[in-house]
Amino acid sequence: MTGTRRWGARGAVLGLGALWWWAVLRLVVVPGAGALEATVVAGGWGLSVLPVHCVPKGRASGAVGTGRWRRVLGGGGRGVVSRRG
Repeated sequence: MTGTRRWGARGAVLGLGALWWWAVLRLVVVPGAGALEATVVAGGWGLSVLPVHCVPKGRASGAVGTGRWRRVLGGGGRGVVSRRG
């Protein structure tokens, strides 16, 4: 990643983080805060939980190899699926 892209990504993350904190503080402090702030807070919280469960396929334990489903579902020649009746 080049330096410009890296700083652009960092800027986007910092900007979205600032927006999320603004929404949280507005929900807590302002009595008239409503659906927009709640949506931003809920969406940000949901996105913050997502990366905990994401791992690159090469490092995942028990990951299915590339092309496995193609071989199984392709049906051409010897397949992994047994056709015994």
